[in-house]
Amino acid sequence: MTEPQTPPRIPTIDLRPWIEGDEEIRKDIARTVDSALQTAGFLLVTGHGVDPALRSRIREAARAFFSLPTDLKEPYSAKVGGRGWLGPGAEANGYSEGTETPPDLKESLTFATHRPFEDPVINAEWYAPNVWPTEIPGLQELCEEYLDRMGELEKQLLSLLGEALGLEPDFFSRHMDHPTYGFNINWYPGAEVVGEPEPGQFRIGPHTDFGTVTILDRQAGKGGLQVFTDEGGWEDAPFDAAAFTINIGDLMARWTGDRWRSGRHRVLPPPADAPAEELMSLVYFGECTPGTLVESVPAPVGRVAYEAVDSHVYLREKLDSITVE
Repeated sequence: MTEPQTPPRIPTIDLRPWIEGDEEIRKDIARTVDSALQTAGFLLVTGHGVDPALRSRIREAARAFFSLPTDLKEPYSAKVGGRGWLGPGAEANGYSEGTETPPDLKESLTFATHRPFEDPVINAEWYAPNVWPTEIPGLQELCEEYLDRMGELEKQLLSLLGEALGLEPDFFSRHMDHPTYGFNINWYPGAEVVGEPEPGQFRIGPHTDFGTVTILDRQAGKGGLQVFTDEGGWEDAPFDAAAFTINIGDLMARWTGDRWRSGRHRVLPPPADAPAEELMSLVYFGECTPGTLVESVPAPVGRVAYEAVDSHVYLREKLDSITVE
């Protein structure tokens, strides 16, 4: 007698049947999404239509930047939440959990919202021109094409999430008229670059993301992504080269009254048995239009009634919390 299969804690969702399918197929997908986001806060999605060659070209261009001597990268230096280069030691994501950890073992190219706002106060805090390295002339065009695809995918995902809660499909996506976003190209070099990890040091320390949904294009590796679940503790995240890894951020968890959990995760340091391993991730941090009032969905959908917050007051506090002074 065959044992019944336990559904994976982090399932893979094919978006094509969701977009093209009949009502019953869509209901099944919505139920699967709701269940997964209650337990791990993570999904894999395929059928998204984003060209894998585009992702490869971005990595190739970014690798050329990260390989430059430090004195050529230094003029692009930025702070967390800014635009430009986050060099070694700039960020410690474990701080957001209140854990004093060594700085993360990575470098990042970080970009953000590309359209200015009409409100000068919002503009001053949430918009500045992206800084594109002149040494890598093709990077801007590649990234802007990718970010257009990410914006489209984010809206599709938010519509799916609205229906997964049994709400209107635009319950979340209607707050996307002029959203902010963050985009990091994270480079995780080998031990020959970063040195021997200190105790408790990671490529990215344990944390949750801050916004609505994160869309991650990652590479497989021994020193790669791990996800925390109550049932399994820390586990290697499942990998599919064709899929994006999707996780819920703190703002979305709060919005759902903690029905869905903000996916806790970390990126392991260079492994002792493969110290030269080098990985690169493309990370799109979805947010919403500045000034959005985030109120917890009431019971029986929501489980905790949080005080309403301004989305971007909340996000600024979170970004400040991980900056290494």
